[in-house]
Parts: sequence; structure tokens; C-alpha cells
Amino acid sequence: MVDISKVADVSDLKQKIRSEVLARRDALSVEIRTKFSQEIAEHFKDCHVEPDGNVSAFLPIRSEVDLKPVISRLWTRKNRVCLPYILSKTEIEFREFMAGTKLVGNGFGTLAPDDASSVLLPDVMLVPLSVFDQNGGRIGYGGGFYDRAIEKLKGLGKAQTLIGVAFSTQEVDEVPTDDHDVPLDFILTERGLREF
Repeated sequence: MVDISKVADVSDLKQKIRSEVLARRDALSVEIRTKFSQEIAEHFKDCHVEPDGNVSAFLPIRSEVDLKPVISRLWTRKNRVCLPYILSKTEIEFREFMAGTKLVGNGFGTLAPDDASSVLLPDVMLVPLSVFDQNGGRIGYGGGFYDRAIEKLKGLGKAQTLIGVAFSTQEVDEVPTDDHDVPLDFILTERGLREF
């Protein structure tokens, strides 16, 4: 693991930790990731998500958790689901995702609802991440998209619950943070839901 005392710059430190942890996640077999994603969907019932609210989710890139089983549960509960859409190098919005929604390539290997989809403001966010710690700290993928989106949504009275979703192998003892980093309220892994 990275020796925090030997890295002066927080962004450099985050990048080193991110690389190490993503290598661990990438080493999980497809079968294990599929199994763990199903277990995460089972534990989702413990999440504090009200029926009928707007929930942001994400579709997997690389070796991320596959949230499609969770999305199916949300649809069954009559939640409106939205996915991130990259608007620019600094901004994302959340577009409604329903069965039959046309998905388009949106950079970084992501798929997102096309321009015909409605923009939603999520009440609950299922947040992707590369690394998390025992205090709700997270490291994303380095673009700051979610930190900026969360700050904007909170200013509008939305995004009141932030649930990080990851595999347990992505946990470290401590995540270095900057002033703009927004902590998670919960983390959901194959081991269950944990509140911070």
C-alpha cells in the first residue's frame, strides 16, 4: 500500500491509491464480480430509499459493480432512475433511464440516455467510486464530476442521501481528502450496507 508520509501532493497520493485499488478490483474475475453484484442487489433492500423518489445510478465501466439488478428493483418500487450524462469537461446532468431508453456513448467508456430523455434531479445518489474508507471518504476517477454535481444538487435541496457502491476490496484505511471532497452517507458492498 502507498506510504502516505512519502507523497506530498494530495492529488498525486489519490492517483497512487486509485491505481493500486483499481488493480485489485480488476483482478476480480468476471464470475466473482457478477456474484458480488447480485449480493449487492440483495443488500440494497437495506438502503434508505423511499419509493417514488428519483435515484441516480450508473452503468458499469471496466470492472465496476453492475447495478442493473439494483435498477430493476428500483423500477419495481416505482422509483424514477437516472444516469449521468457528461455535458462538458466539468459538468454532468442526470437523465431518466427507463426500459427501452436509447443509450449513447458518452466518453470514458460510459453509456448514457440520449437527448430525448428527461433531466431529473436525484434525491438519492448511488455513487461510483474507485476507493473508499471507513469514514465515508471516497476517491472517484479524478474528474471531479460527482463532487461538483453533488454540491450543485445539495444547493437545490436534492441529493440528500449519498450511497457509494463498490466491492469490499476497494476499501482502504484512510482516503486523503481535499476541501471539495464530499463524504458518503453509506457504502453498499457485497458484505452489506454500512452507515457513516
